[in-house]
Amino acid sequence: MAGPTTAERGERNQGEAPARPPRPTGGGRRLRLPPTRTLVIAGVVAVLLTAGVVWLLYGSQWLRVERVKTSGTEVLTSQEVRAAAEVPVGAPLISVDTAAIEDRLRKKLRRIDTVDVVRSWPHGIGLKVTERKPVLLIAKSGKFVEVDAKGVPFASVDRAPKGVPLLELDAASSPSLKRFGTERLLRAAVRVAGDLPDSVAKTARTVQVRSYDSISVELRGQRTVDWGSVENGDAKSASLAALLKAEPDARHYDVSAPTAPAVSGS
Repeated sequence: MAGPTTAERGERNQGEAPARPPRPTGGGRRLRLPPTRTLVIAGVVAVLLTAGVVWLLYGSQWLRVERVKTSGTEVLTSQEVRAAAEVPVGAPLISVDTAAIEDRLRKKLRRIDTVDVVRSWPHGIGLKVTERKPVLLIAKSGKFVEVDAKGVPFASVDRAPKGVPLLELDAASSPSLKRFGTERLLRAAVRVAGDLPDSVAKTARTVQVRSYDSISVELRGQRTVDWGSVENGDAKSASLAALLKAEPDARHYDVSAPTAPAVSGS
């Protein structure tokens, strides 16, 4: 018996409903929030987190100043530094104005050259101090004013520290006093004291300034050094070190012309 014709098969197919795609198996439907609602939830979470951080830093008792530590002090005491710093103990650590503390310390304690105030989480403040070093002394009213390598007078002491020369300014009759002034002559003396070799600086007793171009240094053992002006300090320092090594028993050393140094009185 013959099968259905092509036309009959077409009519049969037209009467049938189209096949549906298979449904996904295994998982349920995902709940998708509207974009606006998602943004609102994210904003609320961000606000809550920010509020929590702000409360932790400013409102809680966990991150507050409980101790202040100092380091680097030599002449100054830790108590002096802490008192001058006026760190607000008990305040939130994040709110401490470190720049203001540094400014107070430099103004109140001129012996301090540099200071670094750092937060030490969770409860501390650190005061890292560098003190000025005297390279020259100025006698004044029975005391001694210490001057550092920058020419800054920073402290008055009753006793002269060892190894620091005393300034002898004898330029009253010199034109240099009118031309350069006392402060510039002082800076010249400071520069000479700073240029001395370390081994020589420890034995220096005085730095004598008669004019800007006539500066000399008196050493222990009644020895003197003609330095001249402040120019060519490194070369003069090297020449002096060589002379002292070659002629340790000499009484007078002249390095005013460092390329032609001289000694006498040996």
